[in-house]
Amino acid sequence: MQLEQTARWFDPGDSRCKVPYGAAASGERVIFTARPLRAEGFSRAVLTARWEFDGNRSTETVLPWVGLEGDRDLFSGEIDTGGYVGLVWYSIRLEGFGGRRAESGEYQLTVFDSTEAVPEWFGEGVSYQIFPDRFCRLSVPDPAGMVGGRTVHQNWEEEPEYRPDGRGEVRNRDFFGGSLPGITEKLPYLHGLGVRTVYLCPIFEAAENHRYGVADYEKIDPMLGSGADFRTLCERAHSLGMRIMLDGVFNHTGFVSRYFNGDGFYPGPGAYQSPESPYYDWYSFQHWPDQYTAWWGIYSLPATNKQSRAWLEYITGENGIIRSWLRAGADGWRLDVADELPDFVVHAIHAAARAEKPDAVVIGEVWEDGSNKIAYSVRRRHLLGGHCDGLMNYPFRSALLAYLLGGDAARFQSDMETLRQNYPRWAFYSSMNALGTHDTPRILTLLGVGSGWEDHTKDQRAEYRMTDEQRARGRSLLKLGSLILYAFPGSPTIYYGDEAGAEGFEDPFNRRTFPWGREDGELVDWFAALGRARNSLSALQRGELEWLRCQGPLLSFARTLGEETVVAAVNTGEKGAGLDLPWGGRLVVAPGTGRLICRRKGKNLTIF
Repeated sequence: MQLEQTARWFDPGDSRCKVPYGAAASGERVIFTARPLRAEGFSRAVLTARWEFDGNRSTETVLPWVGLEGDRDLFSGEIDTGGYVGLVWYSIRLEGFGGRRAESGEYQLTVFDSTEAVPEWFGEGVSYQIFPDRFCRLSVPDPAGMVGGRTVHQNWEEEPEYRPDGRGEVRNRDFFGGSLPGITEKLPYLHGLGVRTVYLCPIFEAAENHRYGVADYEKIDPMLGSGADFRTLCERAHSLGMRIMLDGVFNHTGFVSRYFNGDGFYPGPGAYQSPESPYYDWYSFQHWPDQYTAWWGIYSLPATNKQSRAWLEYITGENGIIRSWLRAGADGWRLDVADELPDFVVHAIHAAARAEKPDAVVIGEVWEDGSNKIAYSVRRRHLLGGHCDGLMNYPFRSALLAYLLGGDAARFQSDMETLRQNYPRWAFYSSMNALGTHDTPRILTLLGVGSGWEDHTKDQRAEYRMTDEQRARGRSLLKLGSLILYAFPGSPTIYYGDEAGAEGFEDPFNRRTFPWGREDGELVDWFAALGRARNSLSALQRGELEWLRCQGPLLSFARTLGEETVVAAVNTGEKGAGLDLPWGGRLVVAPGTGRLICRRKGKNLTIF
């Protein structure tokens, strides 16, 4: 940003005002420079800092006058972060003769612990999220004897159950029978899409089809397969250069589980049966057995007691759940509702993962800016080192959707710059970027219809299928959005079936089965081409980000690594839009199209 054009005298994103850019490592000196116009007559600058993680201690640092640059005074000084780790909230005050004053806004400085290197593999490659029950089945399973009183759809293309039962509950006990061997069989398909990380929604035994109410962490759900099937999946994936990430649901278990055992399915006494149960202190009872803390008050998901030493050892000990499944072949964990887990638990999970596999990664589910998130009145340490290596980047999704549906590209740039300045570089580059997940409506439907149809009934949303015109619009916008997704820092993540044209509103319609044999071939080819570009262009994996023109319908930026620069440009407007290329020349982007151009060793290569 050109300060001279805006008359701003401090911009934390400008290297003339602040070094280093963005977050700082603990022990690093941070230099601040205020640049007011000489004509404004300021003679003194003071930086006030509030060190939040040190009892909100306040300090003042005078920024001495160091000279002139054109028509601007320069006041510059530094603060030493010492051994501090946490957030610093700072502002700069200018003072002049006659009581003249000016105040900058309050800015955030993230100071992180850099003593441990974060593995780079996750952020470099393409990820693919699978809802295991709905991806691929090789045969129709028999649910007899399995936990939960399940039913199985005989027809793969049937609609998931969404209406409440006689008790007014949607129990999610209808299964389709997707399996780990089915996923293994489709690994070549995923490899053809350029996928390098397969992220599996929960695979452990559970009563519900989503398996977020775990019944037994030590056992693969029998409808999915066995421990041997899991090890085979990991071995085949590794042979193709792919890794497996598991979904860790530790904030709560199932009401139906070997630990709580609310329905008595398991033989041993669970916490619901007896205060003498070894699992009793894993939960928080207000009145045993019928009043207990549950996630969002949902009785079927009793919350775990994070203060229980036995529970924490079971999850993070040497032979605990985290290490055991990494030992079996997994390569990382995604933490469900990470905000619900106290910092000390997330840290223990992170330490256990690294102890078992030094290059294992831990990705947290956080829906907001994770650098300054407050949960349960506590500022979280997600991205300060030793906790999460990256987060699910829902702010990216929100900003990109707003742009694709008619918003200004400048807003997308502004939102992403806020994250880039607040996050340590490793966290920004290890973000899990996605346009859709199991918790959001299908991206093709959102873009084609233009909304989630929240003002319609559930039955209407269940029955609705897009018109040809809506589908064409959704496909066109999805292509533009996915081009940005694959070119941006962080791991581009596909929600299973999005690349094949799956449609549907919210859960469970976003969890329909994969449309094998009915794929949108045009979209599959598009995503495969994007995957090839991501895997072949080093600048898209690790390159620095430079914004180009972001104005109105034109969104463009460059990624550079060494002698390779890639420019991504998307135009959602109805007229052509031009931008100057970093290496000279001009690019005109036709309306409703996107371009991906690579410059390598003085030569141009058009990718899209």
